[in-house]
Amino acid sequence: QDKTDIEKTLEQEASRCQWLILWLDCDREGENIAFEVVEVCTRANRNLNVWRARFSALIDREIHYAMQHLIRPNQLFADAVDVRQEIDLRIGASFTRFQTMLLKDAFLLDFRTDDRSVVLSYGPCQFPTLGFVVERYWEIQSHEPEEFWGIGCTHSSEEGVTTFNWMRGHLFDYTCATILYEMCVQEPTATVTSVRQQEKLKYPPYPLSTIELEKRASRYFRMSSEQTMKVAEDLYQAGFISYPRTETDCFSERTDLRTIVQEQQGHPAWGSYAQRLLDPETGLWKNPGAGGHDDKAHPPIHPTKFSSGESGWSQDHHKVYELVVRHFLACVSQPAIGAETTVEIDIASEQFSASGRAIIAKNYLDVYRFEKWGGSLIPAYAYGQQFIPTTLTLDSGVTRPPPLLSEADLLGCMDKAGIGTDATMHDHIKKLLDRCYATKDSNTRFSPTKLGEALVMGYDDMGYELWKPHLRAMMESDMKSVSMGTKRKGEVLEACLQQMKACFLDARANKEKLFEAMGVFFERSNRSQTADQHMSGDIVRKCGLCQESDMVLRKKPDGNFMVGCLGYPQCRNVVWLPGSVSSASVTTVVCSTCSPGPVYMIQFKFRQLEIPPNYNVDHLGCVGGCDSVLRQLVEICGTGSRSNSNVPGTGQGQTSSSSFNHPQHGNLRNRGAAHPTTTGRSSARHPSPSSTTHVGAGESSVPCGSCGAPCNLRTANTAANRGRQFYSCQAQSCNFFVWKDDAGSGGVRGGDGGGVSRRGGSSNQRGRGWGRRRHDEQRRATTSFVSATGEPVSGRCFLCGEPSHFANECPNR
Repeated sequence: QDKTDIEKTLEQEASRCQWLILWLDCDREGENIAFEVVEVCTRANRNLNVWRARFSALIDREIHYAMQHLIRPNQLFADAVDVRQEIDLRIGASFTRFQTMLLKDAFLLDFRTDDRSVVLSYGPCQFPTLGFVVERYWEIQSHEPEEFWGIGCTHSSEEGVTTFNWMRGHLFDYTCATILYEMCVQEPTATVTSVRQQEKLKYPPYPLSTIELEKRASRYFRMSSEQTMKVAEDLYQAGFISYPRTETDCFSERTDLRTIVQEQQGHPAWGSYAQRLLDPETGLWKNPGAGGHDDKAHPPIHPTKFSSGESGWSQDHHKVYELVVRHFLACVSQPAIGAETTVEIDIASEQFSASGRAIIAKNYLDVYRFEKWGGSLIPAYAYGQQFIPTTLTLDSGVTRPPPLLSEADLLGCMDKAGIGTDATMHDHIKKLLDRCYATKDSNTRFSPTKLGEALVMGYDDMGYELWKPHLRAMMESDMKSVSMGTKRKGEVLEACLQQMKACFLDARANKEKLFEAMGVFFERSNRSQTADQHMSGDIVRKCGLCQESDMVLRKKPDGNFMVGCLGYPQCRNVVWLPGSVSSASVTTVVCSTCSPGPVYMIQFKFRQLEIPPNYNVDHLGCVGGCDSVLRQLVEICGTGSRSNSNVPGTGQGQTSSSSFNHPQHGNLRNRGAAHPTTTGRSSARHPSPSSTTHVGAGESSVPCGSCGAPCNLRTANTAANRGRQFYSCQAQSCNFFVWKDDAGSGGVRGGDGGGVSRRGGSSNQRGRGWGRRRHDEQRRATTSFVSATGEPVSGRCFLCGEPSHFANECPNR
């Protein structure tokens, strides 16, 4: 919404113009934004002539060249960005929601400061990046030091001390190493078997790409990749360097490299080197090498304007600008030349060697101060020369684990595996630190936190390598194919999303692995029971009440099943299931009738003795409202959960529990007596077949204490009174109720309703309770309860489950 003014301005200008020239960043993301601009402008003027300017630096020559070589915008680049955005959003939102809602309240996360700000995010690039950090950490943790032995040899002469290295390296067998060492000690005379002298070259670096800029800034200055890109962006916007987001590491033939060098001749630090570079007599110039990468959009990063330091620059600005300039000057320079001498000797048939190097011409090393190429000189040896070593020792050591990944190492791993782009890699690394998945020490080396390690361990235990780079690398390859036109946008979207959907469904089904992994590192919180009861379960559908959370299937401590909202306790929407269910599991089958979908169907198994003989034990059912079998079984068997299901919720108003009515019935809270309300019992219009007994001939009937009409004899299904019979009025608007055994002992007294009893109470208490219900009827009109047979009544105790009183009057309180 904050860009609406830009939109209005574009529409106003476009309506008066004939041409539209797009000057957005010259990468895929810029191309995607360019098409947004085209959409806005052509809405105001369909006759626009649309062109694209491609530039890499905000300097005169680049701008003039771009204006003189306009091209049409590339729809394929924009499509590739659309694919990336949709894939990343769908995958990231799904897994982030899954992780966060499943785990954040179940464990004591020691890094949290505000419960509402805890987000356990998942990103298809972020998680493989975390995987590199965790995998290296696991390699270090699993490393077992192993002792080895080697033979050391030195020789002192007038020209200095030479250290010879054993060409076997080292041995892990102490006995073998000792035998070989004793052979050398017994015959210690060394004979020179080879003397080689050859010229060695140290080549300058390839032209600078974004990844190399980030890696070298981290290695040379210990600057984070995020800070490097921020500073580089500042320098680019000010016109001092070319576009800093590029994969290209080779210059095109049309690039005027000498002009770029000429602009640097006046610098006090490297100006003299630039002058030597342009002097043909020095022979220092060499056309730059090619690294083999070209994104066809930008040249390598290079200086575009001279500066000896601006007043507003920070130290980081000076460092990055210096790195860009020195790197460019180095890549157009001759390699360093050195003379290397290698001497090999023989002692008791064991081979040793020593090397020395002398630099003949430093060339590019004169300007590229970040690299060294030293080497000690060794004395002159002649072929066949013999001498006695000064020292001959049996040395021991232990193997060491690899070091933690540095930021340069991590960027290299991401680049090699195709994780992220040159413009986004630093963001993925920053996200690991922001989410407390990893930490970075003063040496820019990364370690996973307990949380990061637990999440990777959980997914690893599932068998899905979601923390590995393979899946994302394939996605990146497909996105590149879209930008090249070899694959269609829809084809790639469908393939990627179906693949990740299968991973998501499996992860959700195996969520216990995440709980187990988190339990290794964190203590369970006192909210973990609530989390287990209300947040765990397989997703059935989106909650129709709060429209935010999912409804999940879960098994309650009493063994009964229900479908409840994950937004509990703010949202208490619930669907009660038949009390005869012995097992239930959510399937991947989607109901074709119920909407809004998807509504996943549930595979039920019923206890055979608790359902009528004409019903199957196994049933694939839907809780969306279309399943008549489930509705009938709820009426016949009840839900087994009447006594505690009627407490009004908070945050979302009253409890909105539902039974299996068709969606056209609307909100069940407002249906009155025609349909089940809070707990989904059978209605007065549809009495339960197993709970109603009409009084036959010869039986004593009980008249209604309110209206005088004859009552029906029914059987209760509540847990406390299962099988106990009672009389209730046939009239839908009448709430008269009395137990049969109370009626038989004279408990019914005329029509004042005094015959309604409360479990464990005296007759006086019973009369007072029923009279109080009448007195408070208006106050309780907004709360609906369900009687033992399912009829809505206006009052029920949620402690003992009886309809004759509220909890504040319960004798068992």
